[in-house]
Amino acid sequence: MPRWYVIQCKGGESFRAVEHLDNQGYELFHPVLEVQKKRRGKLTWVVEPLFPNYLFIRLDKLASNWRPIRSTRGVLKIVTFGLQSPVPVHDDLVEALRANAGPQDDSSANVYFRAGEAVEITSGPFKDLQAVFETHKGEDRAIVLLGMLHKQQHLEMPVSQLRRCD
Repeated sequence: MPRWYVIQCKGGESFRAVEHLDNQGYELFHPVLEVQKKRRGKLTWVVEPLFPNYLFIRLDKLASNWRPIRSTRGVLKIVTFGLQSPVPVHDDLVEALRANAGPQDDSSANVYFRAGEAVEITSGPFKDLQAVFETHKGEDRAIVLLGMLHKQQHLEMPVSQLRRCD
């Protein structure tokens, strides 16, 4: 049965890895965000990976050909978490990311949370997932801890995408 696994890409080469793995016929998910960046003194919209240097690949442990993956341009390795064989990611997590990938509402909300407080993410690719609020980063941004890929991940997101858990 096919499962989702995580591929670590070489620095800044996740789009190249996606292109070459797609050409080889693999099923991939590379979540991206459209963000505003200052380029040459002007704000422009840029597409960036949601998880820099990582992407998801769907493979069958027995039927899929795993060998060409490591030698694909842009690929560094398949994430193994210290084990000899790769550890699959929960299908629910990838499906939730796929279902919620799309435009985000970045309207500012004047809401303040306390460190350690349980929050729910209300929009964006992590919609409906629970996290732990860590700190504010300016007025409109926050850093939260989200249990993912077998450990707590630090994520920066707009405060407007968070609400207190009931």
